[in-house]
Amino acid sequence: MSSLICGSIAYDTIMSFEGRFREQILPDQLHILNVAFLVPQMRREFGGCAGNIAYNLKLLGGDPIIMATVGGDSGNYFDQLNRYGISAEFIKELPEAFTAQAMITTDRDNNQITAFHPGAMSDSHLNLVSDVVRAKSSSLKIAIVAPDGRQGMTDHAKQLADAHIPFIFDPGQGLPMFDGPELKEFIELASYVAVNDYEAEMLSQRTGLSLTQIAQRVKALIVTKGAQGAEIYSSQSHFLIPAVTVTSPVDPTGCGDALRAGLLFGIENGLDWETTGRLGSLMGAIKISSQGPQNHQPNLSEIHLQFKDAFGYDF
Repeated sequence: MSSLICGSIAYDTIMSFEGRFREQILPDQLHILNVAFLVPQMRREFGGCAGNIAYNLKLLGGDPIIMATVGGDSGNYFDQLNRYGISAEFIKELPEAFTAQAMITTDRDNNQITAFHPGAMSDSHLNLVSDVVRAKSSSLKIAIVAPDGRQGMTDHAKQLADAHIPFIFDPGQGLPMFDGPELKEFIELASYVAVNDYEAEMLSQRTGLSLTQIAQRVKALIVTKGAQGAEIYSSQSHFLIPAVTVTSPVDPTGCGDALRAGLLFGIENGLDWETTGRLGSLMGAIKISSQGPQNHQPNLSEIHLQFKDAFGYDF
C-alpha cells in the first residue's frame, strides 16, 4: 500500500550559531531590531516536508508517493530520491522557478530562526490528486497535506476528500496563512490533524474550537510536544505518548516530519494509536541524533530493535 504525501520539496541551508539568540536580542529594542549572527558552520541539505516525510517513511519500509513542485535547480534532489528508491513520478518541475529554499539558523539551545523562499512551491496547485488516483488508486491507503503553497494545500485537501482518501491535515508553518473559517474547513475535510503544541494553540484560537472539539471532528488529533512526547486525542480516548530519550541531540531540523512518517506508517498498517504514536516518537529521536533532515540511515531491523529497547515490545 502507498501513502500520498502532498507538501514541499526544498533545499535547507542550515547554519549553526554558537551563542544563544536570547542573549543577542534586546526585548525593549524589538521595534528597531537589527541583528547579525556569526555562523561558522554552514551546510546545504535536502529538505522540505514532503521530501523529509517520504525519506523517513521509506526507512520504515513504506511506499511514499510525493506530489510536489520543484524548480529548475532540482537535479540533485531527483538524484537523492532515486538513490533511496522514492518515486518522483508526480513531482512537477517548473524550470523558470527556484526550488523552495529554507535558510535556517540554529543556536546552541536548538532554537531556530528560518527565512523561507517558496519558489516553485507557490504553484503546487498545478498538481492534481486525480492524476495520482488514476495511476495509483488501487494502492492508495492514506495521504497527508503538509505545508505547501497556500492554494495547493486548499485544493489538495478538497480533492482528497472528493476522492474519499483519508488524510492527515498537517498545517505546520503554513498555519498562519489561513483564517479561522478556512482552518475549520480543513478540519471538516480531514480524517486526522497533526500539529505541535504551539500550532495547536494557534489552531484553537483561530477556529474558536478547543482541542477536545477538534478531536471530535476527526478520527484523531495528534499534538507533538518535543522532548515531552506527544498527546493523541481520538473520539473516545486520550493517549500520552512518551518521548524517546536522546543522549546527544544534534539537530532538530526535520524531527516533526520524521514523526509524521511514523504516523502514516501506523495508520497505513492498522497499528493502535499508542504504538503509532510511539513509532513517531522514535523516528523523531532517530532523526535528532544526526545532522540534516535526510542523513540518518538506520535499516528496518535497527528501527525495530530501537523500538523494542525503548518500549519493551515490537511494532
